[in-house]
Amino acid sequence: MACSTGTEDEDLARGKEPVPQEVQEAIRTLIRWTGDDPAREGLLDTPKRVARAWREYCQGYADDPAIHLTRQFEEVGGYDEIVLLKDIPFQSHCEHHMAPITGKAAIAYLPSRKVVGISKLARVLHGFAQRLQIQERLTAEVAQCIWDNLHPQGVAVVIEAQHGCMTGRGVRTPGVGMVTSRMLGCFLEDSRSRKEVLSLMGY
Repeated sequence: MACSTGTEDEDLARGKEPVPQEVQEAIRTLIRWTGDDPAREGLLDTPKRVARAWREYCQGYADDPAIHLTRQFEEVGGYDEIVLLKDIPFQSHCEHHMAPITGKAAIAYLPSRKVVGISKLARVLHGFAQRLQIQERLTAEVAQCIWDNLHPQGVAVVIEAQHGCMTGRGVRTPGVGMVTSRMLGCFLEDSRSRKEVLSLMGY
């Protein structure tokens, strides 16, 4: 086992996770490739900062979103209508360009017998969003996770987001929002239920 470097010891003393040298060098290579000098003062610590930022951006890989749905409640006072959490802000990153995806989500379900704390719906979203993603898959994963673990009568997920790979590069068209939806159960099969939930979401 290799001995840690002085820099790694300093990181540990500060309570920071050491960044492997090969990761830092990869970021230095990228900086050089863009035309800058990774040895100049303002960029000396950038490889570590970038590496730690990406560890945080992608912390969803260490999260099982289904865990957030394990604690369920049956005592709901006879409530049997739609449960909706909307305007949930999130940030993800496009798997094609690793550019930011920023937006909001609306998540709804029609309970069968049990409900979960509303914050758990947001946690499920963030668990999947904090990975390299495409919006279509993110929408489907959130809906399927709730369907498989809560067993409701229906699930509806609508996500609206802007993509940095479109607004900051390529076609360079800011202000454009992409909307995706996934309906399961009664929201898929019954047009009246689907219309009701979309109306409550504001669509």
